Amino acid sequence: MSAPPSGTPLREADLDPDPLRQFAAWFAAAQAAGVHEPEAMTLATSTPDGAPSARMVLLRGFGSRGFDFYTNLESRKARELAANPRAALVLYWHALGRQVRIEGDVAPLSREESERYFRTRPRGSQLGAWASAQSTVIAGREELDARLRQAAERFEGGDVPLPPWWGGYRVRPHQLEFWQQGPDRLHDRLRYRRTEGGWRIERLSP
Repeated sequence: MSAPPSGTPLREADLDPDPLRQFAAWFAAAQAAGVHEPEAMTLATSTPDGAPSARMVLLRGFGSRGFDFYTNLESRKARELAANPRAALVLYWHALGRQVRIEGDVAPLSREESERYFRTRPRGSQLGAWASAQSTVIAGREELDARLRQAAERFEGGDVPLPPWWGGYRVRPHQLEFWQQGPDRLHDRLRYRRTEGGWRIERLSP
């Protein structure tokens, strides 16, 4: 069951009992509405002592097991996830007046899963993964361009393999909130919370 169109109240009875199916319905609605990059999402991580950081990444798959994204495994986000494997995601679709907040534990994807996805990327993006030591200080743009040229020369005429420092993560949710804009700031906020008996839906005050 999908939610009603934006602009009408979001009721508990409108939601699918399974939050992943509900997310799929809202994501499909964002695609159908022509939202630019509906897969764009904020990924928030933190250090073990609680210092937060956030950045935009792209959702590259989702299903019953969680939400997937890919990155350099030596980046700041990867280092923080290694030390504190928990994260929050936010997807916001302004044209629909909707957002989804997701919180959960994070686990690395297998090498095989990362390789399958890497092969679907444009060649330029594959080479960029070899050229960029993400989150490290470099002397200037010229250094990055030189690394890209070196990667292009190294793999000229053949496939670009998956770098050993590049891969994916899966956020396994324990909480999802579906937010729909309402008049007078009286927004609808319905949260799914994982319990021993399954998912519980709760309404939050806006």
